Amino acid sequence: MSGFKAYKACVPIAWSPNLYITLVRGIPGTRRLHRRTLEALRLGKCNRTVMRWNTPTVRGMLQQVKRLVVIETEEMFKARKENEAKHRAIRPPLVVSHLPAPASVPPQQAA
Repeated sequence: MSGFKAYKACVPIAWSPNLYITLVRGIPGTRRLHRRTLEALRLGKCNRTVMRWNTPTVRGMLQQVKRLVVIETEEMFKARKENEAKHRAIRPPLVVSHLPAPASVPPQQAA
């Protein structure tokens, strides 16, 4: 599964005052300008998420490195985190018994 598909959320994209930016592609092999942009966004390692205000400056920086990052709104980010928490929730243990099932006693017929 690609990094982008892993961060897709099931909510429609809407305008948000905050943007959640996740680095999903590696930094080695990228242009120096892109590395400097990621450094300015405080994205140093893959799968790290930062929250930035939705301003024209930040959107311009994201336009420059759009193939390296995934951008989510607050609603999308919260929905993804809920799904991850639901997936990691503790489930009841599965009990498997290898003993033969006890023979059931047939009911007594009334005479």
